[in-house]
Amino acid sequence: MTTERAPSPTRWWTLGAVALGTLMLMFDVSVVAIALPKIHTSLHSSFSDLQWVLDAYALTLAVALITAGSLADRHGRKRIFLAGFAVFTLSSLACGLAGSAEVLNISRGVQGIGAAVLFAVGPAMLGHEFHGKERATAFSLFGAVTGLGLALGPLLGGALTSGLSWRWIFFLNLPVGVVAIIFTALKSPESRNPNSRGTDVPGVLLLTVSLGSLVLAIIRGGPDGWTSGRILALYAVAAVAGAAFVGVELAKRDRAMFDFAFFRNPTFLGISLVAFLANAAGLPSIFIETNYLENVLGSTAWSAGLRMLPLTLALLAFGIIGGGLTGKVPFRLLMGVANLGLGVGLLLTTLATATTSWTALIPSLIFTGLGIGIFNPVRAALAIGITEPNKAGVASGINETCQQVGISLGIAVVGAFFTNRLSAAFTSSAAGRSLGAQAAHQTAVAAGAGTLPTTAGASVLTAARQAFIAGFHDSMALCAVFAFVSAIVAFLLLRSKDLHSSALSPIPPDPDEFSDAPAAEAVPVAGS
Repeated sequence: MTTERAPSPTRWWTLGAVALGTLMLMFDVSVVAIALPKIHTSLHSSFSDLQWVLDAYALTLAVALITAGSLADRHGRKRIFLAGFAVFTLSSLACGLAGSAEVLNISRGVQGIGAAVLFAVGPAMLGHEFHGKERATAFSLFGAVTGLGLALGPLLGGALTSGLSWRWIFFLNLPVGVVAIIFTALKSPESRNPNSRGTDVPGVLLLTVSLGSLVLAIIRGGPDGWTSGRILALYAVAAVAGAAFVGVELAKRDRAMFDFAFFRNPTFLGISLVAFLANAAGLPSIFIETNYLENVLGSTAWSAGLRMLPLTLALLAFGIIGGGLTGKVPFRLLMGVANLGLGVGLLLTTLATATTSWTALIPSLIFTGLGIGIFNPVRAALAIGITEPNKAGVASGINETCQQVGISLGIAVVGAFFTNRLSAAFTSSAAGRSLGAQAAHQTAVAAGAGTLPTTAGASVLTAARQAFIAGFHDSMALCAVFAFVSAIVAFLLLRSKDLHSSALSPIPPDPDEFSDAPAAEAVPVAGS
C-alpha cells in the first residue's frame, strides 16, 4: 500500500475555492430552465433557440473538458483553474448583456468552455490535496455544494427573473466570480504532473465536429424531418468524425488527449457509462418539470422556483449523506441505489396531470433529489479514484465529458421525444384535427415552448394541455429507462478494489468482489 503523505496545510482553502466554482456551475445548469419563457419573450426566440441556450453550454463544456484536464495537469491546476474562472465570469457578463438569441447562445458556448475548466480541474485539485479518510469528508462537502447549486437554480432563478430580469441570473455570477478568483489566487497551492501529455489539437477538433453534428441533428430532426438530406448528412458527419477521433487517439497512444487505457479499468468504464446515462435522465426532467409548472399550471417563475423546493431540500440532504457515505459503503451500492431512486422519481411524475395541484409533483421531486444528491459526490470521487493523483485532471476530464455529453444528448433526445409525443397527441385530438396537420403541429410546438396565446380558444387550450401531459409522462418514462439501465451498470461494473491506493479509506468488503489482489492495491491502468 502506498504510504499516505502528510496532509496539505492549505487543503481546506482549496476545498473552499472549488466549492465556490462548483456552486456557480451547477447553479447555471439549472437556473436557465426557469427563465426560458422570459428569454423567449424578450429576445423573440424560437423553440430551437431555447434548446440551444441549454445545449450550447452543455456541448462546449463536454468538448473542452478533456483538454482542460490535460492542460491543468501539464501547466498547473491552479493556473488553469483561474483562467477558467475568468472566462466563465466574463462570458456570464456577455450572456446578461445579449441582445439576441444568437449572441446569447454564442456567449453560453464560451461560458461552457470556462465551466469545462472548473468542472475538470476542481475535483482533480481536491484529489491532489485530500487522501484517505479526509477525501471522503472533502467530497461530502463537495457533494453538498453540488446539490445546493443545482437545487437553488430554480428558486433563485425564479426570484431574479420575476423581481428583476432574466439577465440577472447571469449577472449574479460576476461578484461571486471575482471573489472566487481572488480567493483561489491567494490561498490555493499549485500542482501539476510534469509527465502529462500536450494538447491534442486534431482530437479536440474531431470530437467537436462529431458531438456538434450529432446534437444539431437531434435538435433539428423534428423541424427538418428525421430522414431529410440535411439530417442524414449531419449523422454521417458525426459518425465519420467520431470514428476518426477514435482512430487518431489510438494512434497517438501516449500523446492522445483521450486515454482509452483508463477504460481497461472496469470501474472507470462503469462510472463513465453511469455518468452518461444518469445525466441523460436527470437533467432533462428538471427542465420539463419547470415547463409543466409554468406552462400547464400557470405558475410564475418565482412560484415555480418555490414549488421546486422539495427537490432543493432533498438534493441538499442526500448530497451530504452521499458524500459522507463515500468510502464507507461499497460504491456499487451507493450508485445503484442513487439511480434506482432517480428512476422511481421520474416514474412518479405520472401523478401530475393538467388538473392536479402542484403538490402531486412532491413525491417525484423527493425521489429525484435522493438520486441526484447521492450520485454527485460519489461520481466525482470515483472518477479520480482509479488513478494516481498526478493523472487526476485527465481522468476527471474524461468522466466529466461523459457526464456533459449525457446532459447535452439527453436534453436533445428527450426534448425531441417530448415534442414528438406532444405533437402526436395534439394532432390526433378533435381540436387538432379541426386545425389541419400543419397548423396542429405548429400549435403543439407553441404549447411545448409555452408560447401558445390564450386567445387560441378553450378547446385548443384544453387539448394542448392534455397533449403536454401526454408528452410529459412519455418523456419521463424514457428518462426512467435511462436511470434504471444506469443502476444495472453500477451494480455490475463498480468495484472498490479497482481504486488507486490514494483514494482508499477503510471500505467494507463487498461480498460480490473476489480477487487475489489486496483491496488496497489499484488495478493497473495502462500508462500509469
